[in-house]
Amino acid sequence: MRPLLFRAFRWTWVVQQWLSRRFTWTGYLVLGGVLAASVVGLDTNRTLAYQVFAFLLVLLATALLASFTFRGAFTVRRTLPRFGTAGEPLAYSVHIRNDGPATQDGLTIFEDTADPRPTLPEFLAAREPGEDRRNWFDRTVGYPRWMWLIERRRGARLPERPVPAILPGGDVEVRMEAWPTRRGRLRLVGATLARPDPFGLFRAFIRVPAPQSLAVLPRRYPVPDLDLPGTRKYQQGGVALAASVGDSEEFASLRDYRPGDPLRRIHWRSWARAGKPIVKEYQDEFFVRHALVLDTFGAPGDCFEEAVSVAASFAVAIPSQDSLLDLMFVGPQAYCFTAGRGLAHADRMLEVLAGVEPCAGKPFSALRSAVLERYGELSGAICVLLDWDAERRAFVDALRGAGVPTLTLVIGEEAPDLSEPPASTGPHFLTVGRIAEGLARL
Repeated sequence: MRPLLFRAFRWTWVVQQWLSRRFTWTGYLVLGGVLAASVVGLDTNRTLAYQVFAFLLVLLATALLASFTFRGAFTVRRTLPRFGTAGEPLAYSVHIRNDGPATQDGLTIFEDTADPRPTLPEFLAAREPGEDRRNWFDRTVGYPRWMWLIERRRGARLPERPVPAILPGGDVEVRMEAWPTRRGRLRLVGATLARPDPFGLFRAFIRVPAPQSLAVLPRRYPVPDLDLPGTRKYQQGGVALAASVGDSEEFASLRDYRPGDPLRRIHWRSWARAGKPIVKEYQDEFFVRHALVLDTFGAPGDCFEEAVSVAASFAVAIPSQDSLLDLMFVGPQAYCFTAGRGLAHADRMLEVLAGVEPCAGKPFSALRSAVLERYGELSGAICVLLDWDAERRAFVDALRGAGVPTLTLVIGEEAPDLSEPPASTGPHFLTVGRIAEGLARL
């Protein structure tokens, strides 16, 4: 039955989209009048409603036929910002050029996104947040899940905008505003220019391809000034190693050659000038390096999205001029992205977090191993976790046992009942819907 319902949902969504874009509000009233008159006017001997039905039906048919007279040629070009942020308005401009011979007036522009309809495997595998609390009918049929997937895949609310009159060969600029609803990639495939018929009931469309996309960064919360734990530690290869591949160190000075110095450290120009071997001396580099550990071992939903937002909040809040920050998580493989000390800006880390997805094919131990392999370089760690079970508790204890001070944040629908004592320093529980309040108490 599910495949049949899935096909019905797909066609229902297509019809809904067609009606919502094609008919104006006046057109909806006329269409409602046609439906009402068709019911009331069944008995033509007792009512004259059939005459209203015939009149309104002819009016709609005339509006539909008039829409076929809309002709035009347009070029659409957007000026998009580099980034947007989930939950915040995104302003940009669209330039529309009239390539036709006639003046175009009374137009409206719609943005066209990629088809948000999920595939059948995605529909069957997905679980809407809070679906288990819905009634039996909604869980069985799955229509609320379908609408949740549509909104999640669409990525933004894009209201229509009126377009000023465009002379032949002319160009106008339309200020647009989108509301990204989730992080990730917002893909725009084109624009639709609509013009209503003379009665203002039905719109005619001209679709203009204009593929473009931009990254939508995770939502971020204010983070108080934190005195993060940890001290400066020796970094093998110093800053140079962080910027390139190889075992290099920070240059300190020149000195006389000593037996055993490698030939690659000889400074040939100084040797030629001084008449004796001179070598380059390097110093070991000590500085602060924190790990920002993101738990990706959970189902898609509000908890996971809030965990990404919390990680993004720390990524931009931690000073990076004199320290390094390693963002660590597991996807198809274990990833570590480093920012700070001139390596990369926080924006790069936010771009990475914009594309993070839950990890379904690996155990939590993959993250534990990736982090503990680097414990010798870490001054401290910030762990953003999706649960506080025995495995995650043991992971935090292992970090602290290795001498890595750890700030632990657990994201959940509600704070769990801790029947067992937590690790030596308990985690901070952040509740979905009150994340900003929880971070303010750190």
